Amino acid sequence: MSDSKKNAEEKALSGLKKKATPLLPQQYVDGILKGDRNLLSQAITLIESTNAAHRIIAEEIINLALPHSGKSIRIGITGVPGVGKSSLIETFGTYLTSIDKKVAVLAIDPTSPLSKGSILGDKTRMENLSVNPNAFIRPSAAADSLGGVARKTREAMLLCEAAGFDIIIIETVGVGQSETAVHRMTDFFMLLMLAGAGDQLQGIKRGIMELCDALFITKADGDNLKNVTRAKADYISALHFYPPKPSGWIPKVDACSSLDGSGMDKIWDVVNQHHEWLTNRGMLEQIRLEQDLEWMQETLRDKVLDSFYADAQYRENLIRLEKQIREKQITPFKAAEELFELGRN
Repeated sequence: MSDSKKNAEEKALSGLKKKATPLLPQQYVDGILKGDRNLLSQAITLIESTNAAHRIIAEEIINLALPHSGKSIRIGITGVPGVGKSSLIETFGTYLTSIDKKVAVLAIDPTSPLSKGSILGDKTRMENLSVNPNAFIRPSAAADSLGGVARKTREAMLLCEAAGFDIIIIETVGVGQSETAVHRMTDFFMLLMLAGAGDQLQGIKRGIMELCDALFITKADGDNLKNVTRAKADYISALHFYPPKPSGWIPKVDACSSLDGSGMDKIWDVVNQHHEWLTNRGMLEQIRLEQDLEWMQETLRDKVLDSFYADAQYRENLIRLEKQIREKQITPFKAAEELFELGRN
């Protein structure tokens, strides 16, 4: 570590609030590698913090943990509101722990655009899994990030991998562009759908259907079984109209029930089939590399914006131009050009 970086880190540590645990980044990582849930949670809190001092420490923790990551299967799960994502994840997660798998769930909660408040209720909705010794659930507020996906979910995923979790499940909020963002950080993307709810696509964008590696119809139990059978045939037919995936993988369609636990073994079987399909063709490493490059570009864009907003002169001009836009004195496009030129000078 360079002297300048070390000094910055020491300054950041001294700037932490006294109530925070005064640990060095290596101490966090040592604890994470030993499976310490408390230190894992604290490290993720540092990652999610907007405090500049916390961010410096978090970046060092991520760098130290990176060589120990990458060994898990990363699963993204999405679906329309009411499809039962949280219930499915709890049942599926419990099934995985029953076959000796360690499961981490990174659940992104919707944030109100008005109050900025978030329910953060996944631990409440996943009561059994939250107390399972082989599971770790971390709800995160989506805040203002793209499509409701927490900006730091990727870093949290790496730390969970370093902590030895075999399966990382990322649950989307099920709206906006969050599905695309989660797809870009996972190996396997599963779409959950309902049967007997009218339109067979149920408002799901064409792009989301194209992204999925498997489509599972939920609530396949009781009187709903007949509807599920018909819906399964409809979805199989619908997926034939989408272009083939670059890997050659054909998305699977099946059904499951969180109520009676049926279909969880089918989901795990499809996940394994897909993982072997990518691995045997040397595509898993390629996909993850492409995701890392996208991650770099996204981080760069965030840092450019952050540097703009951190500049006092920029903030002053932003206030001035916002006032002019409200008073119809300048167009938004012209204002953006002026701010861009300011940043270049």
